Amino acid sequence: MRSIDSILRAAADGERMTPENALRLFEECQDLSALGKAADSVTRRLHPEPYRTYNIDRNINYTNVCAAVCHFCAFYRKPGDSDAYVLTREELCQKIDETIALGGDQALLQGGMHPTLKLEWYEDLLRFLKERYPDFNLHAFSPPEIWHFHKLNKIPLQDVLSRLKNAGMGSLPGGGGEILVDRVRKELTINKCLSDAWLEVNRVWHGLGGHSTCTMMFGHVETLADRVESLNRLRSLQDETGGFTAFICWTFQPEHTHLAHLPPVGSHEYLRTQAISRLFLDNIPNIQSSWVTQGLKIGQLALQFGANDMGSLMIEENVVSAAGTAHHLTLDQIKNAILELGYVPRQRNVHYQLIDRPLNPTPFRSMGTLPLSLA
Repeated sequence: MRSIDSILRAAADGERMTPENALRLFEECQDLSALGKAADSVTRRLHPEPYRTYNIDRNINYTNVCAAVCHFCAFYRKPGDSDAYVLTREELCQKIDETIALGGDQALLQGGMHPTLKLEWYEDLLRFLKERYPDFNLHAFSPPEIWHFHKLNKIPLQDVLSRLKNAGMGSLPGGGGEILVDRVRKELTINKCLSDAWLEVNRVWHGLGGHSTCTMMFGHVETLADRVESLNRLRSLQDETGGFTAFICWTFQPEHTHLAHLPPVGSHEYLRTQAISRLFLDNIPNIQSSWVTQGLKIGQLALQFGANDMGSLMIEENVVSAAGTAHHLTLDQIKNAILELGYVPRQRNVHYQLIDRPLNPTPFRSMGTLPLSLA
């Protein structure tokens, strides 16, 4: 049996990690520094450039009405609830105008699985927005929403995605992934797509030439083996399609949810999981930091634990915030977090193409060695 050091060295050198060895890292490797150094080696090999990236966008939750019941969600409302809403086009345009004024180039349009809005409503909305904002990307509708459109309208999945793409959908966000293990999904949710359906939405979208991100929310009812299975399913689909641009993981935020009795996992487990994900997901080019759930310092440290991207300025975020997490950063804080690690901050789009004009600032001196442990 290989030693933990041997597994880390092999992954850092580019050898594909087996699911069995990934599970051994989760179960046996408590050396956070060693995990971080191995993950950082992979990141530097994949991204030898002198910059690290961020983007400017906004999460626009066009509705909070949802036919599903997710025990981890504090945001959704049932039809008829006093605070249920569907944003008007005027409200959407105001949010997009504010995003563009701040230098943003896209919005993540995501809502609940509304039980009555038909596919034509979404097509009309996309056409309206693309006509008004032709150069603004609509990173729109999570895989569970797309699967819901398919089932509600009784239209083949490929036709649903083709129609949305033709109407102006630019890319597919990775929301609703949680853990891609059906036992876990059935325990967490009711009336929400299972693992094969989530993957199939991405498979079909990639087949149409589209790009998407993929995600993992952990630290709830899953086992360590479930985390590995979820990562393995993402890696297998990426082998097949090559359509994922980035992976983002974050810790479950239990406050105000039906799972509030579960103790929250901390930054140590977040950094471990992200580092192992970077080592395992050898075919997904980018890893985003989750400063939204972890805060500035851990979000910055994530850039030494496998991430090459600070994610979004996130002008607006409602879902995680509803669960009690309230980390907010300014653009200067994001840029300085990158500079302090010795990199140049660069703005990118959803396809990880650079879209800024670099000022060639002098990077700060690197923060140096990684900590051995974190609370």
